[in-house]
Amino acid sequence: MKIPSTYDLKPAFQRLLSPVMERLHAWGVTPNGLTWMAIVLSGGLGAAFVQGLSDPRWFWMVVVGLLVRMMLNALDGMMARQYGMTSKAGAVLNELGDVVSDALVMWPLALLPGMHWGWVGALLWLSAVNEFAGILGSSIGTERRYEGPMGKSDRTLIWGVLCIGLGLRFDVTFGLMPAVYVVLACLVWSTWRRIKKTLSDE
Repeated sequence: MKIPSTYDLKPAFQRLLSPVMERLHAWGVTPNGLTWMAIVLSGGLGAAFVQGLSDPRWFWMVVVGLLVRMMLNALDGMMARQYGMTSKAGAVLNELGDVVSDALVMWPLALLPGMHWGWVGALLWLSAVNEFAGILGSSIGTERRYEGPMGKSDRTLIWGVLCIGLGLRFDVTFGLMPAVYVVLACLVWSTWRRIKKTLSDE
């Protein structure tokens, strides 16, 4: 069964970013440089989220920043493949960078009223496990797995929707924990699908 995911939009997104990639390459920007930009930006977005707890206008900066981070995450791989700049160090940085970036962006969720830090810890842990399950596809299978329904881009979308709601000053308290439960369940499902696909491709 085909599970809808924002990852399905990746080819169209990459086509839109092609002119940006060419310009960045002409300026001497490297794929690893883009990955580091995404990591640093993620730290800034986490700080902006914290500021948003006292001034909701900051949440709009998080929304815009998440879009920029998605662009950077797409551009680093595009540039590496297009210009023959792939490397083992770049692959390691890219995979670790995704996990670190997620943690930097999402940890302030624990500061929202009604949210226990333990659930945030579970969210970050399962997100990391989900990415690891994807990497297993390339290490013991045939290719890196991206099956959803809660891959990196899906998590970014959910986080953006939350920040839009907070930016509009909606009271998200009553729906926050049910949403977390759904995301956790989807992460487990996604991880299972990636492992199953990896094993079936052996």
